[in-house]
Parts: sequence; structure tokens; C-alpha cells
Amino acid sequence: MNVHIPELSLVVLIGPSGSGKTTFARRHFKPTEVLSSDTYRGFVSDDENNQEATKDAFETLRYVAAKRLARGLLTVVDATNVQPESRKGFVELAREYHVLPVALVLDVPERTCIERNQQRPDRAASFRFVRNQVSQLHRSLRGLEREGFRHLHVLKPDVIDNVVLERQPLWCNLKHERGPFDIIGDIHGCREELEALLTKLGYGVRPRADGTPGFDVRPPEGRKAVFLGDLVDRGPDIPGVLRLVMDMVEAGTALCVPGNHEMKLLRKLRGGKVNVSHGMAQTLEQLEKEPPEFHQRVAKFIDDLVSHYVLDDGRLVVAHAGMKEGMQGRGSGKVRAFALYGETTGETDEYGFPVRFNWAAEYRGRASVVYGHQPVLEAEWVNNTLCVDTGCVYGGQLTALRYPERELVSVPAQRAYCEAVKPLGAPAPSGLSAQQQADDVLDLEDVRGKRVISTRLATNVTLREENTTAALEAMSRFAMDPRWLIYLPPTMSPSETSTQPGFLEHPREAFDYYRKEGVAQVVCEEKHMGSRAVVVIARDAEAARRRFGVTSGETGVCYTRTGRRFFTDEALEAAFLARVRAALDASNFWEELKTDWASLDCELMPWSLKAQELLRDPYAAVGAASRAALKDVVAVLGQATARGLPLGELSTRFTDKASHVQRYVEAYRRYCWPVASLDDVRLAPFHLLATEGATHVDKDHVWHMETLARVCRADPSFLMATPYRVVALEDADAVAGGVRWWEELTARGGEGMVVKPLGFAVRGRRGVVQPAIKSRGPEYLRIIYGPEYTAPANLDRLRQRGLSTKRSLALREFALGVEGLERFTKKESLRRVHECVFGVLALESEPVDPRL
Repeated sequence: MNVHIPELSLVVLIGPSGSGKTTFARRHFKPTEVLSSDTYRGFVSDDENNQEATKDAFETLRYVAAKRLARGLLTVVDATNVQPESRKGFVELAREYHVLPVALVLDVPERTCIERNQQRPDRAASFRFVRNQVSQLHRSLRGLEREGFRHLHVLKPDVIDNVVLERQPLWCNLKHERGPFDIIGDIHGCREELEALLTKLGYGVRPRADGTPGFDVRPPEGRKAVFLGDLVDRGPDIPGVLRLVMDMVEAGTALCVPGNHEMKLLRKLRGGKVNVSHGMAQTLEQLEKEPPEFHQRVAKFIDDLVSHYVLDDGRLVVAHAGMKEGMQGRGSGKVRAFALYGETTGETDEYGFPVRFNWAAEYRGRASVVYGHQPVLEAEWVNNTLCVDTGCVYGGQLTALRYPERELVSVPAQRAYCEAVKPLGAPAPSGLSAQQQADDVLDLEDVRGKRVISTRLATNVTLREENTTAALEAMSRFAMDPRWLIYLPPTMSPSETSTQPGFLEHPREAFDYYRKEGVAQVVCEEKHMGSRAVVVIARDAEAARRRFGVTSGETGVCYTRTGRRFFTDEALEAAFLARVRAALDASNFWEELKTDWASLDCELMPWSLKAQELLRDPYAAVGAASRAALKDVVAVLGQATARGLPLGELSTRFTDKASHVQRYVEAYRRYCWPVASLDDVRLAPFHLLATEGATHVDKDHVWHMETLARVCRADPSFLMATPYRVVALEDADAVAGGVRWWEELTARGGEGMVVKPLGFAVRGRRGVVQPAIKSRGPEYLRIIYGPEYTAPANLDRLRQRGLSTKRSLALREFALGVEGLERFTKKESLRRVHECVFGVLALESEPVDPRL
């Protein structure tokens, strides 16, 4: 005997003690799917037979069942469930999570149940107890369907052992259909526009060759159309639209979900009483000219339509009025109602229409939801949802979404066939997009707690709760408008420690790392003596409003790698941005990149501009105190030596100390100069991170260097083009030349250089390689490790430093930074972008040696 149950359901086993429910459950379900009342009695009381623990056991069982159903997992309740009141709670639970309740009744004779109980010394149920349960079961059989069990299977002893349980996918589950799709919004009888749109999408549409009414449609290779309902009412050729859509669905070249107008028509075709309004009069008038067979075909077609579809392995959901995350892929009356009408407040607006909840503004689901129902002037993505009803019947457009390309294709209406009672949505007074309006209030839950962020480069990045809390605390201290915060740069790992005498870091170790990873060429860039800065700049205030949703008049921002605004002086920041913008204007940047905004990764100098406190307290204080003390010590030791006292190496050691301290002071002073005005500031951009519609991680570093060098030439006294060299790692002369360049840079007091693979994001033998490795000069490292770090004993100790944590952080932060930029350029919600930005900041709170 084959028994079919829905793949997502709450299965309630019903039968008296001894009927074999547990044995049946073990045979047909996974252990994790079965929730046994006996087991939960044991969980809460250490005794599966403790009837006093029944209340607590069932409360716990229902809690676990709810968690499983929320995650879309089939769940089986193994309990007697012979009384209506015991089943009622499970039916309500199934309805709450929009799954189908299934009753599997094991109708076993009373004598068999008693005999089985007698064979169980741990649970010797009395004859009367079993007899009562059997009686209660038989009284319940006729009412089970009325209780809500539309899937009911009564199993007699002669079939129980031979049952084959088959799980059936829900009708809405078309996850195996991966597209590509062309998803078409509300048509409302506009057949000519529909044919024009299909043609524009590449479909061949022609009347049937045999001359009968209907259409033959040839889709583009591999593509399939998806109609979002509301095919009927208001428009000029409703039968033509129905024929075209029905023919495509029957031919397998299209899918269709019902709209509320189809369901109203179905009630009318079946003889029900409906209010002939909202354009139904045109439908009925046009259908009167059609034969009865056509009416029957239309009624059957509508009746067979499924509320919504889940497609492309769960990445796409289509429904007429939308679908909340918790309802996707489920079946219930509420799911169907939401798919047809959305969710209303119970109120009506001034036009007499129901006031609807803006479910899309709160949507957080992984799947893209494409829907219609509520006409809009222009289709706009909001939180990964898209309404493609652009009011064709009212004189607007008929719109389709090409998926997965996320490309919108539209044709204009030939005329307005119906006057809209309620005007199509007007643009927001602020001029913000729908997504920007939804981003106006940020939700704390989108960035707090333990998080696992999926990225293109590193699959998943896990953030611990204590780290996200630290990131939130840090970010809450800054007053920068969060709309500008689209990227934080990653930390950078140094090279492996050098074995060469007198060096802690040397470029050969960086070259060796990339060579081992299979990288053929690297780019060596001079490491500037400043602070990491991100510049996000718009061409003008209108571009800032359009792309970032900033309406304050700001046209850009410069911030640190921890998200703090770099300049506290607003006038200075405005002048800084104006100068950057002038260089972009003069270099024809906007036209060349076809953009009106840009995000730049830069170095801002001097270092003292940001790190004044750091320089004054630990560095300058150490330098001043050491020099003052050592001056007197060296002088006294010199006098003692002149008197012939046997000092041994003491005088030499302190003379060396004084020399090291002097070099220490000279090292940090190179990073400081007074800043009286913008003329004293230098900006060195080295990455063009993103522009409109593009993140430039697909370009190599030479492209970045040359593109930004052209901008720098427009204002060379303010903008510094970063010097660089390309080194072929298999060419010994080229490698030696790269080392010599590093030696020249550091010999004249430079910080060192950064070595990067030629490509921006490169995969090596073990995944994505380090995006950059810094190789710092010996004098700069004196600032980091102390004046005497080059002493042999100190160098030997420092060479034991470990880099694994630092390098892991660098890769994870790099993946998050790129992911955030890609989400922003795809115009995803700000919460999705900030998830990555906060992720970088959270990782920065992980403990790691700050000197690395």
C-alpha cells in the first residue's frame, strides 16, 4: 500500500498504546524527524513512564516541533493522540507555520494492543486504559477531517507492515526549475503589448498554423516565461491574453500563478455571486462572444494555478502579490491569501482601496521575490524584492524581469485603456528611491549577535558575538552618515620573518610566498608614510542623493579604516573633497568610467594628521626621555673612560643605545609635519574600488595605478601617484631589481613597499592568496618594535612571531570588503552592505599582535 504525504508537513501518529507507532516511525522516518512523547518525558524527568511529567514533556516537544517547522523540516509526533484536545494543539501549530497536518492512524485491534503491553514489563498498561484509548480513537475517526486533517490515512493491521511511504513535493516546489526566466507583470487584457514584450524578449509569437484560435510560441533557447497573474479585467483583448498564456503554459514554455482578478473570474464562471467591478464587466462582455468550451477551459486553467512558485534551488520566488519569507514554499489558506492579496491593515484609503502592509520594507529573505498586484511607476528592487506591475492598462508599461540577469525589459502601452482610480505611485518628495526609503531606519538585529556572512571570495565568514558587539559599540560613537559607509579596507599581513642578518622583514620572503602559490607576476608599490583613508565622492549633490540617498547636501566623505570621519573640521573636509573632485573633473574621469561617483582606497599624509596623540604620547615621550637620559649617561661614561676606569663594553653599549634612540626619533619625525591648511596635506590613491555599476576587482593593479595616476597628474601638488614596479617572479634579474628598489626606498627613510599579485583577487594553490603583503624597512620597524629591536638577541626573539592569525584576518576582511562593494554596486539594501562593513570592524577586535 502506497501512502503519500506532503514533503513539508506535521505528521501526527494516532493510535492506542501498543499499536506500534514507535516501530512504524522508526521504519519510515529519520530519527531526527520523530518527536516521541516518551522520549521527552525522559528528557524532563529521567523517566519515560513518568506520567506526572506529561505536561512538561509536551511543552518541550511542541517547542522543538515549532523550531523544526520554522526551518521547513518535516516533523513527526509520536504520541497516542487519541483525544481531540491532544490533537488540536498540533493542528494549530501546523497552521501557524503554514504546513499541512497529516494524520496517520494505526487502527489496531484492542486485543493486539493489550497483548503487546503485557510483553512490556516497563510499561504494563491496564486493560481498561488500553480499552479507553481504543474507544476514544474510534469515536475520533469520523471527525479527523473536520479537525483539519485533510491528509488522513487509516492503516489496518493487514497493511501496516506493507506500507510504502512516499513524500510528495508541494505543488509550489519547483526548485529544480533553474531558468533562465522572463517574469512578466500584470497584463490585464493588453494582448498587443504582451506580444510586443515577448517579441522584444526574443520569443517568436504567431497564430496557430492549423487556423484554430490560439498561438504557437517559440521561446529563446532554454528560457521560460513566468506570468504573475491578473491576466484579465480592464483591457481590450482578455480572451486573446488568456489564449496566449494558456497555450504557453500547456506547451511547457511558461509558468503562471493566479492573480486576485482570476480568482474572482473563477467564482463567476462557476455560478457564484461576485461584485462586477474593477474591470470585470469588460471581461464578462468579451467572454460572452466565446464558446462554452473556452469558458470551461479558462475555469480549469485558473483552478489548476498554484499560489506561488519557489524556483532555482530556492533562490527565486514568484507570486502575484508577493510572499513573506516564512510562507515561501508552504501551503495553507493564509499563504494563498497572501499570494493573491498581500497583507492588509483592515483599513481603506481615500480611494476606497485596502491599506496594505509594506511587507517588502521588512523582508530579510535569501530568495529574490518578484511580484505584481500594486502598480508602480517604475520597477525598483527593495530588499531583494521587485514589483514588476508598471500599470500597462493605465497607460504605463508592460514590464518583464530577465532572471538571473536581473535586467528589466519594458514596452509602453499603446494607450490608457482604463483610468486609474488611485494614481500610480508618485516619486518620494525627497527624490529617494524605494530602497533608499526602506534604508532610512537601520535595524540593530541586522548587525548584532553571532553572524555567518556568505561571500563570493571566501564562502562563509563567521563573526563571534563578542566581536560584533565590539564593532557596534565602536561604530555607535561616530556621527558619520551611515549611507556613505560602503567599505572598510582589510588589514595587511607582513612578510614572513627574514633570516638575513639585521633584517626582520625583507621583500624576498614576500616574493617567495607568491611564487609558492603559483603567482607569476607581482606589483610592488611604495608604502606611503601616512594613514589609510577611504574617499567616497559624488560628482555633485544630485549624484549623492541619487546613489547614496544623502539629502543633506554632502557630496562625499573621507574616513579612516575604522569608519571614523577623518576630518573634524567640516570646512576642511569640504575643501579636501572639492580638490579631489576638481582633479576627477579635469582628468575626464567621470566620462571615461561612465559614472557620477567613485570610491577610492588611499593613503593620507602626514601620519600625524590622524595619529597626533599616538606620536606625542608613546613615541615622542620615549624619544625625549631616552635622549635626555642617555645624553648624561654617555657623557659620564666618557669622563670615566678618559680617567682610565675599566668600563669594558659599558661605554660602547650606551653609545649604541644613544645612536639607536636618535635613529628612532628621526624615523617617526619623517611621518610628521605641521598642517596649517589643505596645502600641507597629501593624498595618494592606489585602488579605484568602485564606480557606478562596477567594482574594479576584475582589473589588475597596473590598471588601478595608471587610472589613478592620470587623476593625480591633474593636481600633482595635492595628489601623489603611487610609484610601483612589476616583477616577474621567475626572472631572477627582475626579482633582484625589486629588492634593490626596496633597498633604495628604505635607505632614504621610506617605510618600505607593499607586494601584491598582479591581479586584484587571485586564487593560488590553497584558495585566495593574500591580497597584499607589506615589507617594511628596518628604520620604520624601529618605531614599531622599539629603538633597540635590531640588537641580535631582540631580532632572534622577534623572528618567532606568528602570522597565521593576521593572515587569516586579512583574507576574511578582504573577502568581506569586496562582498560589501559588490552588494552596493548591485544596489542591494544598505543593511546587506553594512553586514559586510560591520563584519570587517568586528574582525578587527580579534586579538592579534598590533605590531604585525
